[in-house]
Amino acid sequence: MESPTSPASRLDFYDFIGRMRRPAAADLFHSIRRSIRLSLRPHLLLALAPCPEWPCGSNSDLRFNYCSFLVSLSQGEPNAEEDGGRVQTFFAEMETAIRDHPLWARATNQEIDHALEGLEKYIMTKLFDKTFASSAEDVRTDIEISEKIGLLQHFVRPHHLDIPKILHNEAAWLLAVKELQKINSFKSPREKLICIMSCCQVINNLLLNVSMSNDRTLSGADDFLPILIYITIKANPPQLHSNLKFIQLFRRETKLISEVEYYLTNLISAKMFIVNVNGRSLSMEESVFQAHMESARFGNHISVSGTSTSSQGLGTSTTGLNQESGDTEGLRFPFMDSETESLTPAEVKQLHELYRQVVTRYTLLSKALRKLSVDEDQLLNSVDD
Repeated sequence: MESPTSPASRLDFYDFIGRMRRPAAADLFHSIRRSIRLSLRPHLLLALAPCPEWPCGSNSDLRFNYCSFLVSLSQGEPNAEEDGGRVQTFFAEMETAIRDHPLWARATNQEIDHALEGLEKYIMTKLFDKTFASSAEDVRTDIEISEKIGLLQHFVRPHHLDIPKILHNEAAWLLAVKELQKINSFKSPREKLICIMSCCQVINNLLLNVSMSNDRTLSGADDFLPILIYITIKANPPQLHSNLKFIQLFRRETKLISEVEYYLTNLISAKMFIVNVNGRSLSMEESVFQAHMESARFGNHISVSGTSTSSQGLGTSTTGLNQESGDTEGLRFPFMDSETESLTPAEVKQLHELYRQVVTRYTLLSKALRKLSVDEDQLLNSVDD
């Protein structure tokens, strides 16, 4: 599949815009004006403000109809599923209108498809802010998934997903990771989908190469999905949930078939695996899994605390030992020198979590010292001395 920035991809968009600049295209908008108003929810068209490359001059009637299209979608609250259905209806009616229009009278199916790709990119790029991660629930889900992947990155390794050593290829995995991480660089459903396809094709090529060079029979999703899950964890692609939802709702339905559908479905499965992951999923005891997760949380707290200290100056109101003696206590315990009144609600929550972790560690250390017959107070006094 081509890159979203390839000449072929750009041609779809600019060829569509070029044709729509022609005076002969004016009646195309006349013919679909009614269906447009019936298809799209009111709040969407405000985002579709007239752009400078859209037809004008002798084609002012076309511009008027286009502006009417914009105004008719300028009110209302977002509803992703309903908006997706209305946009799909709009694309279907546009396809009929384009096929029946004299500008495409002798066009091949490929040329008509290029026009529809250009239309989808134009419309959905303009509507992006109204349709992508449009609800608080989507935003919250994105954050939760990203944070969970951040924890899994600390300890999940290929063997936890039963990936055979023969399929370990860091170079190919890194390339797949980079392709998946590009997904937020684009605003159209097709371009986002291309990023997913490119990532999945890297994995598929790896499987094919291993199969050919080792006379190994591929087992389909049994080999493919675990690697994709591992790549997703390594990549931690931004706003994974919202990107998948955006593609499912706003990519033309007729294009979500065959290989595209297979790869998209697998990434959705990878996301669901991560959402529901537990010890059994990773071939380990649940207690071990929870211990790994807790350790990762603790590590992240220290990292966040260190970043917060260096960027916001937390704990710098006293001796300045961090700079002078290289002492790391200020990084590990950023609230040690803070005034109670100065703490924000978020910092209080973080402080409480750190307190729980300190108590847990202290309890475990005390038990260990008792088993070693070491007097705790005597040991602490010796450190102070």
